[in-house]
Amino acid sequence: MPLEESLETPGAQTRVFLQPIAAPSILGMFGLAGSTFMMAALLCRWFGSLATTLAIVPFAALFGGLAQFLAGMWAFKARDGVATAIHGMWGAFWIAFGYLAFFAAAGRVPLPAGPLYPAFGYWFIVLAAVTWACSIASAAENKCMMLTLMWLAAGSTVFAIGLLAGSYGLMLASGYIFLVSSFIAWYTASALMINEAFGREVWSLGRSTQARQMPRVSVGIGEPGVIRGQA
Repeated sequence: MPLEESLETPGAQTRVFLQPIAAPSILGMFGLAGSTFMMAALLCRWFGSLATTLAIVPFAALFGGLAQFLAGMWAFKARDGVATAIHGMWGAFWIAFGYLAFFAAAGRVPLPAGPLYPAFGYWFIVLAAVTWACSIASAAENKCMMLTLMWLAAGSTVFAIGLLAGSYGLMLASGYIFLVSSFIAWYTASALMINEAFGREVWSLGRSTQARQMPRVSVGIGEPGVIRGQA
């Protein structure tokens, strides 16, 4: 029957269909950790050189790009604004990075001969600005997410300056900062997965007092029983 009629009919019952999903940030943070680690290791010169960037493009574009972007869309469904923003943005970046590397390999986009690359530097200005904002918001959720995003934002800031100034030293420094972010992101994703598997907190995420006090099930307008967040 129509919704208006069911609400006016005495004794009418409302049916609520819930679609529980796993915490999207499990996939999102693993994607962030993996792609950031690979690029950071390259910046730190643990393997290859900047000329071997194409070797990690498929991994970064699919795992750090597509998988993380999908996690951001699932986080939107879970009503987690921070995860939606961070996974959606960084997932889109890694997909765009894949396209850039592809066109560069095809000779359609000229690559700089030296470290000065202002066009790509402006990419990281945007990434840094949004990531700093997300790190502030994530403080209301848990410390692990906040630390991941703070180091990620710091790395993006230093890398952007390095690209704009043409400084190999700053790019190298940004690589080590990104490494810290990738390690914390791995721990965060692992903690979310392990805690969900055991049904209790095994690995601490450093949840904020506000997050612990928030009811797991909140009744919204027209959304009774909808679960908010990923905890």
